[in-house]
Amino acid sequence: MTDNSQNMDNRFYPLPCMFTLASLFCGFYAIVSAINGEFKTSAIAILVASIFDALDGRVARMTHSTSQFGAELDSLCDMVSFGVSPAVLAFLWALHPYGRYGWLAAFLYVAMTSLRLARFNSQDAKSESKNFVGLPCPAAAAMISASVLFCHFLGITGEVQHISLLLLVYLLSYLMVSTHTYCSFKEVSGLKIKPFQILIGFLLLFILVAAEPQIMIFSLFLIYLASGPVYGLVRKIRLSKKLSLSFKKKEH
Repeated sequence: MTDNSQNMDNRFYPLPCMFTLASLFCGFYAIVSAINGEFKTSAIAILVASIFDALDGRVARMTHSTSQFGAELDSLCDMVSFGVSPAVLAFLWALHPYGRYGWLAAFLYVAMTSLRLARFNSQDAKSESKNFVGLPCPAAAAMISASVLFCHFLGITGEVQHISLLLLVYLLSYLMVSTHTYCSFKEVSGLKIKPFQILIGFLLLFILVAAEPQIMIFSLFLIYLASGPVYGLVRKIRLSKKLSLSFKKKEH
């Protein structure tokens, strides 16, 4: 029977753990801000938490300080920052008026986040896939935060009551535990793009986000949200075409 601990150092490395705890702090601060009715601050805190979450793993790999302790700590902190925090924010901001359906949607989001993390942890030791199976929970949390910021851009600053936000929480819950493939952006070696072109692309993207951050952040995460189902649909169409072509060849 194999275990992650056989392939991972069990020692404690403080540097990557500091980034993980910074993500936890932002997640907890997001909960406090949402309770106080500061929904925009809460949304920004969750987005900052996702940045720290993206950095802790990269810092651990760059400094050769990956460990089983760090992996477990990261998973526990993710549950708070990207499970409980966005659920509390969504409930107090948009789901509260729906009563039972609202808090059940928030609970479903938390439950699906825990299942998403458990599935990821169990698959991580067996597969070295460059992509994610299911929507990553930081991206789901960021989508909720981006929705809050987008509403603030439209001039909606208080609580919101719109059926689309309730459906969004249910949709995010489903996508996290789905089998849709999402790009992890860990490696771009498979793309035939020169480093200079990548630099220019990131520079243009940075300018667009800096010009209209609330619109662009919402748009980018919405595109990423749709990329999984769209990619799955394209794969099914290509597969059906290949099967039909092979069937025609056999007939001839």
